[in-house]
Parts: sequence; C-alpha cells; structure tokens
Amino acid sequence: MTLISLLLMAALLPHLSHSASVEVGIINGTEAKPHSRPYMVSLQKKGKHICGGFLVSEEFVMTAAHCWKKKKRLTAVLGAHDLSDKKEGSIRMKVKNYYPHPKYNAGTHDYDIMLLKLRGKAKKSKTVKWISIPKTKEGIKANSVCSVAGWGRTGSFKSGSNRLMETKITIVAKKKCKKLWENLLTPRMICAVHPGGSCRGDSGGPLVCGNTAMGIVSFGQRNKCDAPTKPKIFAKISAFLPWIKSIIGKV
Repeated sequence: MTLISLLLMAALLPHLSHSASVEVGIINGTEAKPHSRPYMVSLQKKGKHICGGFLVSEEFVMTAAHCWKKKKRLTAVLGAHDLSDKKEGSIRMKVKNYYPHPKYNAGTHDYDIMLLKLRGKAKKSKTVKWISIPKTKEGIKANSVCSVAGWGRTGSFKSGSNRLMETKITIVAKKKCKKLWENLLTPRMICAVHPGGSCRGDSGGPLVCGNTAMGIVSFGQRNKCDAPTKPKIFAKISAFLPWIKSIIGKV
C-alpha cells in the first residue's frame, strides 16, 4: 500500500468510527451483552422509554427523583435488552407507590433519588436480578473505573438506543470536581468523567463500581453529552442509607 493510501486511511478512520457509533447508544459506549445487567430497568410512560432505573430488591426500583412528576404514571420494564423486541420476554410491571426524596431540589438536583414500589414482586431469573447497594457511608476513590449503562441518546442531538448500551467512566476527585461545578456540588453527589458517559434518557440508571450500585445518573451539561467540559454528576447512594432503609428495610 502506498504512503498516500495509508495517510488517506488514517484521515478517514476517526470519521468512520464516529459514524459507526451513531446507532449504538450511550456516549462512547458499546452494546452490552444481552441480559448481562439483569438489574437494569427501563422506566416508560405510555410505552416510551423516559429513564433508567435498577432493581434493589424484589419489590423496589431505584432511580432519579427528576424522572417523575406528580400524577405521571410509570411502567417498569424488567429483563429487557432490546426495547423494540416484543418477543424477548421482558416483564412489564406497574408502579404501586412513588417515593421521591422529600428534600429533592429540582433547581439544583440535590437529593436526586427516588424509590418505586412495584405492584407485585419480581421473580429472580437469568434476566431479572437485583443489585447490591452500599451498606455503609463508604466513598469511591478518585480514578476508580466504574460503569454506566442505559437506553439513552447516543449524542446530544441523536435518538436513544433500543438496545442496552454500556461504557466505562472514571471517578473524579471531589476537590477537582468542585472547582468545575462550583456551588452546585454537594456531599450527596459523585463526579465521573468521559471518555464514556450518559446522556438524556440514561437518567436514573446506576453507576456501578465492582458489583455494587454506588450512584444514580443525575445530570450533566445541557446539550453537551458528546463533549462535556465538566464531569457527569451522580447521586451518591451511600448518603441516603437511613432514608432508603426507612422505606424498604434492609437490602
């Protein structure tokens, strides 16, 4: 191959890889192995995915408080991978009770956590299982590599993905994050940064470190999923343990 051909191919590669990722979900992500995250839940309104969530027990789904507005009725879809595949055997369950944190602030997204009690109990199977949450007020060390998953947009102005996508994301030190987000950061938040990340529609999904859900996708910069200049923000689950236990007991 001539030098000119090699240079041309090198120039085209970034564009080719970018276009190939257009249809594949969460920012800089890859399609998850089907049902490898059996705790994932698609929260839907009138059959359309609006937010992520995750099973923390046979009766409760954890998600972000901003995913629900009063009087809005949500359906929890369990055991899904491809939301467009009606034959894959996913389970649709109605939500019986909604428990947004009483201190949730819609302006700052502080206390952005909500529990949903299902109408009935989920049965454990190969495609449906709940995930552990922290048992103490433990933190996550800076530079730890965790992961996020969801059916959200593949870019700031792109559509969501029918198939569950996943990506790695790195925890950012609180001190560094506070400088970037200034007064918005609170002790109830965790910061994590690209190359991977969440976008609209991924809200409410879990930040998974090891085998434990440590955070909940909360917010980032508006219309900057693809190229943020600030870390993504997650609600810190360990900061809410007394409140969680008051609703669902021991998990």
